[in-house]
Amino acid sequence: MNYSMIRYVLFRLVRVMGCLFLLPLVVAIIYKEYDSAIAFLALAGFSVLLGVIGSHKKPENRVIYAKEGFSITAAAWLLMSLLGAVPFVITGTIPSYVDALFETVSGLTTTGGSILTSLDGMEYSVQFWRTFTHWIGGMGVLVFLLAIVPMADGYSMHLMRAESPGPVVGKIVPKVKDTAKILYLIYFGITVTEIICLFLSGMPLYDAITISFSTVGTGGFAVNNAGIGGYSTLSQAIIIVFMALCGVNFTVYYFLLNRKPKEAFAIDEVKFYFGTMILSAVFITVNIYRAGILTSGAMCFHHSLFAVVSVMTTTGFGTLDFDKWPMFSKMILCILSLVGACAGSTGGGFKFSRAVIVIRNVRNELNFIVHPKAVKRVYMDGHTVEGTTVKSVSAYLGLYVVTFIASTLVVALDNFDFQTTVTSVAATLNNIGPGLGMVGPMGNYSQFSVLSKLVLMFDMLAGRLELLPIFIVIKPKTWRR
Repeated sequence: MNYSMIRYVLFRLVRVMGCLFLLPLVVAIIYKEYDSAIAFLALAGFSVLLGVIGSHKKPENRVIYAKEGFSITAAAWLLMSLLGAVPFVITGTIPSYVDALFETVSGLTTTGGSILTSLDGMEYSVQFWRTFTHWIGGMGVLVFLLAIVPMADGYSMHLMRAESPGPVVGKIVPKVKDTAKILYLIYFGITVTEIICLFLSGMPLYDAITISFSTVGTGGFAVNNAGIGGYSTLSQAIIIVFMALCGVNFTVYYFLLNRKPKEAFAIDEVKFYFGTMILSAVFITVNIYRAGILTSGAMCFHHSLFAVVSVMTTTGFGTLDFDKWPMFSKMILCILSLVGACAGSTGGGFKFSRAVIVIRNVRNELNFIVHPKAVKRVYMDGHTVEGTTVKSVSAYLGLYVVTFIASTLVVALDNFDFQTTVTSVAATLNNIGPGLGMVGPMGNYSQFSVLSKLVLMFDMLAGRLELLPIFIVIKPKTWRR
């Protein structure tokens, strides 16, 4: 284990976090929240100073392997969460550090589940930091670090694989550093575009910025009690578009920018993603229209599509309380929440690529029973999926089920109703945010015990990092020399 490199990367991360605290500091000054400004300034200064001291000595050996990559990723996200929770406590917004940590983990992992019972009256700077955590965690801060931390290119891929979602993570250009830069430029460009669109739709600039952070990061933190339902239909439609776009593999945008539309539209996962989205919205539209939830068919489709896209991309925004919809609609949304978005996006969930691989592998196994001598392979995008990838997807599914069951049993100790208990675990493990019952679109996680909150925080981190980094870190053999 290359401990010196782990130390170096983590302290560089602390420096970056210190610089990020300067943005809410500016917001605090603009809105004359001077007490919060002092708090953010002190925290930024402390973080930068600590980071500079800790990363002053560069390690002689900068080589890292998969073990170090997964360990750095898990430790980095835990460190970000611990540090990111401090502003909520020192500003008095969330006095309990456990609750503040829950809010921060939920923000960074782009889960969007909250312990806050009211958002109205919260200081602008703190609200900005709260939504900004979505933007930080959406693409992943380690992907940003790869663009600035000097590291052997062949080994830095281990960090990208550990943090980026999906069964297969590759480079879109020969160098990992350049790949990281391209991803963040696309990410930044989408964010700025949405801010402009929302502002032109009549949304206040502050709301446009913070809502864009939540949308592009597919997080779901709102900035007032009315949520997204308080904005115009046009603003909601814009949010639908950008939620859907950010649930797509960002490689698609690279292909489009480089005028390679054939490669972009040849990705099977994207076809299944949009096909499932439209089909589900149509089914729910018919269901809630017949149930009399809304009298207008057009508005039924609007709110159905919003809910489907929000759940599929694991953003978690809501315009209506879908917990009051018919059971058929709620079951569709629950299934979509488990599948999630595309690999290589900012969305969470099991991912469409994994679902496609599992389904096609099951089909091959059934065909093998009928035709034992036939050679069957799993194909994606016209290419054969390697056996190691199919094996890793199966292992991921097994670990996912075990984690889900174990977490549900612990959360059940709070003795809440069945749908609250089960969907709270599903919502955190898949980084969705809202579930059903007490944790529905209009509910929150404030009534859970400290033990349950710790378990749900673990699920949020495990879900965002796709299980393996978290479980590798807690395995004793990982830390043996």
